[in-house]
Amino acid sequence: MFQKAVRKRAKARIGMCGPAGSGKTMSALKLAFGIVGPTGKIAVLDTENESASLYAHLGDYDVSVIKPPFTVEKYIGGIKEAEKLGYDLLIIDSLSHAWAGTGGILEFVDAKSESAKGNKFAGWREATPKHNSLVDAMLQSSMHIIGTMRSKTEYVLIEDDKGKKVPKKVGMAPVQREGLDYEFTLVFDVDQERHIACSSKDRTEIFDGFFGKLTEDHGKSIREWLDSGEAVQQPADKPEQQQSAGPKFITKDQVLELKETIKTVGADRDKFLAYLGVKRLEEIPAEKMTAAVKALEAKTKKGDSAANKVTDITAALTAHRIPFETNEEAGEVHAKPSFQDTASKEFLKAKGFKWNSSDKSWVCKLAA
Repeated sequence: MFQKAVRKRAKARIGMCGPAGSGKTMSALKLAFGIVGPTGKIAVLDTENESASLYAHLGDYDVSVIKPPFTVEKYIGGIKEAEKLGYDLLIIDSLSHAWAGTGGILEFVDAKSESAKGNKFAGWREATPKHNSLVDAMLQSSMHIIGTMRSKTEYVLIEDDKGKKVPKKVGMAPVQREGLDYEFTLVFDVDQERHIACSSKDRTEIFDGFFGKLTEDHGKSIREWLDSGEAVQQPADKPEQQQSAGPKFITKDQVLELKETIKTVGADRDKFLAYLGVKRLEEIPAEKMTAAVKALEAKTKKGDSAANKVTDITAALTAHRIPFETNEEAGEVHAKPSFQDTASKEFLKAKGFKWNSSDKSWVCKLAA
């Protein structure tokens, strides 16, 4: 049951907190360049009125602007799109809008509570899974993630060089759900006046006692720490007696057959592959050859409409990374998103899927 604890290689999960104007975005970008290296791809989800593009002189990165309302679904969609496009690191600038911005969690709770005659519990009952789905999307991402968060601000009186009391703007708790900082490996607090950072949480022990401006070299140190963990071992192969005796993929002759048929009937190759859940013809499992042929035959017999309906739906599911299965005999597609993936469930409803409690899946009828 118990095993020796071993630190595994992992992706960066970094929080960057500070008042407006403290330099969170610039600090995040400098860390990002160091983490991914000269050949890495960086993306930014920008909710700060397109301010992320102001730092283009620092290096190459791509930006996607999120406009109000700042719904959780928009954030999750941005994360999944960045993964799909092959980015190595994503900066979410900022996470605070998903909590306290227009259309964020707090507004969602207020709206639900109002419709429930002031019952706050009714609002949080739906809001908590939505918030958790965003946290899960970040934690389970295949990319490095840096999330900036605005800090609640407060003015305190301090003495200047002349001994005079002057007000100073300081950052307090981040504008996000309490406890979110526990989900990060590193959390930096950035000073608004001098853009100096210190670590309020550091599982790497690299920044113990650190107090200074973050640079690309600090990002390199984080990457070295991440890569110093033990490589994650792949599951051991099953014993030969447990493996299927049949071929794993279709044969070369079958690949040529499908290529010719696709060309003959004028099928969309990408949609056809999405329907089968693969990226290349050579990756089609041997047991799916019959289904592949039937799908192309359906296009020949019924024209574009029947085949397109199947491929359009399965292509959309693949693009949204929603697990699914096809049942050719019943003419159905069964989608099975995770329990807390509210965004995917709403997408399925919009596509006409219905919940099947016996199968515990969302079902779309393809047959006429």
